[in-house]
Amino acid sequence: MANKKICSAIEAPAAGTVSEIFIEGMPYAVCNVDGKLFCVDGTCPHAGGPLGQGTLHGNRLTCPWHAFEFDCRTGLNDADEDLTISTYTVSLERGDVLVDIP
Repeated sequence: MANKKICSAIEAPAAGTVSEIFIEGMPYAVCNVDGKLFCVDGTCPHAGGPLGQGTLHGNRLTCPWHAFEFDCRTGLNDADEDLTISTYTVSLERGDVLVDIP
């Protein structure tokens, strides 16, 4: 895996919000839960909705298309344990936000 810069710390999503980002053409959702950043796949496994355009309530990321919810810290869906999204490690280095993606 390789760390990819996604933005500066100043440009990171504000607490309680989610942002859609693209890395090498692939969508990801970056969530800010109480000042801590999390990154997950940006496509909902249910019907392909854009998770980065969804809403964040605490650690629950809600898909804007059909309201499927995922824990942005773990990638788990609380209603269906087989419905998950991948999570990626986020780090801060010299004022840049980095995501460890394949």
